[in-house]
Amino acid sequence: MGELFAPKFYTKAKEDCEKQDLIRSIFVNSWFSYPFINWFANHFSIRKIPASMKILAFLLPLLSLLAACTKPHVTQPQGIRHVVVIGVDGLSPDGIRKAKTPNLDFLMKEGAFSLHARSVTPSSSSSNWASMIMGADVEQHGVHSNSYKRDDFILPPVVKGTEDIFPTIFGEVNKQLPGAEIGAIYHWRDFGRLFEKSAVDYDVHDSTEAGTALLAASYIREKQPAYCFVHLDHVDHAGHEFGHGSPEYYASVERADSLIGQILEAVKSTDMAGSTMVLICADHGGINKGHGGYTLAEMEIPFILWGKGIKKGYEIPVPVYQYDNAATTAFALNLVRPYAWIGRPVSCAFEGFEVPAANYPVEDYTK
Repeated sequence: MGELFAPKFYTKAKEDCEKQDLIRSIFVNSWFSYPFINWFANHFSIRKIPASMKILAFLLPLLSLLAACTKPHVTQPQGIRHVVVIGVDGLSPDGIRKAKTPNLDFLMKEGAFSLHARSVTPSSSSSNWASMIMGADVEQHGVHSNSYKRDDFILPPVVKGTEDIFPTIFGEVNKQLPGAEIGAIYHWRDFGRLFEKSAVDYDVHDSTEAGTALLAASYIREKQPAYCFVHLDHVDHAGHEFGHGSPEYYASVERADSLIGQILEAVKSTDMAGSTMVLICADHGGINKGHGGYTLAEMEIPFILWGKGIKKGYEIPVPVYQYDNAATTAFALNLVRPYAWIGRPVSCAFEGFEVPAANYPVEDYTK
């Protein structure tokens, strides 16, 4: 008990009680409770304890308990150690609405989603895949069109990461999570020129959508990567050949849904299942047999989150832009976002996070 029962304390406490100033001695010695006050009064024959002090002594332990039970302010998602991104080239919200997509429907029902996310202009593949993984727009990363090459200096990047390109989420995961397993499996060969090759452990291109999904599922089961990006290209092929909104286009969306299901099953079959976030996205939509313009059909894209820490059945009420993809992945994995990125995490899709202040509701032009 030490200093608490030293003679000086007894004398001082008794004097304070007699002056109806008990609070000073009790707070100094951190023994402020209703039973202690009663014991103290009886032990030292103190005849009068102010009623206000008894009430305060009774309330303070309750207030302390309430404070202990209050949840701390959450600033980052907790427990997400793996992110799997599945990007479907040319997948439009119209395709999801009109095709039979049980796996995508499940992800939206059990996760968070927006069917009103926006691509960047031009609505071409390279510019949007770059924005997706670089957390920035064309004017920052310089990937201006499908003719972009790494030594193309028509518009050089504002900054360079670990290689001679604008920093991507691949490079940031590699830099900030030393030893993390990172994979890129892609159907469109040119996707491979958009990220830092030195940051990736498994870098594979396959010529078919079925082969791409099979490689991705096998890789996930074997390596359980911290970050894995899967690119499927066949929906875009159907749009160009048969037209967006054609029966063949919707059939290709259904095929994509089936392949997404295979990759999801791979995730669920591993130990990473309980700590994984899955993100479904697209580079652009389309109109007639093309894209690259500025119509809503070309610019509006899906953005779907599912898994650890994600709200269920939550339609995202905030604007989502193509470059928010990398920022959301960084947020999920507790990475520091490069200052050069302009993307913001879609934080309200995560459990424990609210819609940001001053949000304007996203317009639905399909109604």
